[in-house]
Amino acid sequence: MDFGLVLQTDPPASQVVGLMRRAERNGFRYGWTFDSAVLWQEPFVVYSQILEHTTELRVGPMVTNPGTRTWEVTASTFATLNDMFGNRTVCGIGRGDSAMRVAGRRPDTLARLGEAVDAIRDLAEGREAVVDGKPVRIPWIRNGRLPVWMAAYGPKALALAGQKADGFILQLADPFLTEWMVKAVRRAAADAGRDPASVTVCVAAPAYVGDDLAHAREQCRWFGGMVGNHVADLVGRYGEHSGVVPDELTAYIKNRHGYDYSHHGRAGNPSTDFVPDEIVDRFCLLGPAQAHVDKLRRLQALGVDQFALYNMHDAREATIDAYGSDIIPAVNG
Repeated sequence: MDFGLVLQTDPPASQVVGLMRRAERNGFRYGWTFDSAVLWQEPFVVYSQILEHTTELRVGPMVTNPGTRTWEVTASTFATLNDMFGNRTVCGIGRGDSAMRVAGRRPDTLARLGEAVDAIRDLAEGREAVVDGKPVRIPWIRNGRLPVWMAAYGPKALALAGQKADGFILQLADPFLTEWMVKAVRRAAADAGRDPASVTVCVAAPAYVGDDLAHAREQCRWFGGMVGNHVADLVGRYGEHSGVVPDELTAYIKNRHGYDYSHHGRAGNPSTDFVPDEIVDRFCLLGPAQAHVDKLRRLQALGVDQFALYNMHDAREATIDAYGSDIIPAVNG
């Protein structure tokens, strides 16, 4: 199993770079960041420094979207980093949550997301693509490679990931939901004539190593609120207890009342008081190192290829080090 580190690009950027370097030393192979231009610093600028100060780490957004940058700009930015540092980027992409809503826009449609997945990959790898109805090609690209991984929860998005994406990003670590969603993605890939095993599966969730479970929960409860934004969209589209989406994903948001993006992805987020302990325990990885190893092995058995660790809490260095010394070797040993 591969391991990734997920950070927000809070200033100073040197601290983000330092944590990514620490992660690589501890056996992490991927470095991911949020991508929301109003809330954090521009990630692609920071990626250049991460790539400069690491040797093999692959970097990318978790996740970008089709709306905040034009597709040729996104593709050219990835291709420039790849040309400078040797095809070490991955494009994580979704409809857009904080990046779009904070700027007063709605998330993109799935149809537009699907078009963007194809166009950004084609452009970044030097092929012609249609952008806003016009054929475009970036002529200077040589031997470019850009895997495009798509974040999804709902049935239509899961199907789209299986049909088009090189990888599937699931932002929660509940084994029951992971199994349900991985099966949906693989079924869609097979129906589209693709090899289901060719779609990389990445589970992303907070992890906190230690014996104080109550403290760990409070440090990671924000994640249930963040996931709740996407779940609320699904409930609004399909209704409660629809059978289209498992109740194990949707039932917990019944007491949700709005969301303040100024605390997005941060411990102590006041918009997450509706998230019960049971959801924090299911969606995240908490407890002593062996509890992490056990859950990761369960996820690995379900077909998960990478665990990407959200590291927004008060023990960032300690968590990276614990994974490097006790967890990654045990999972992959």
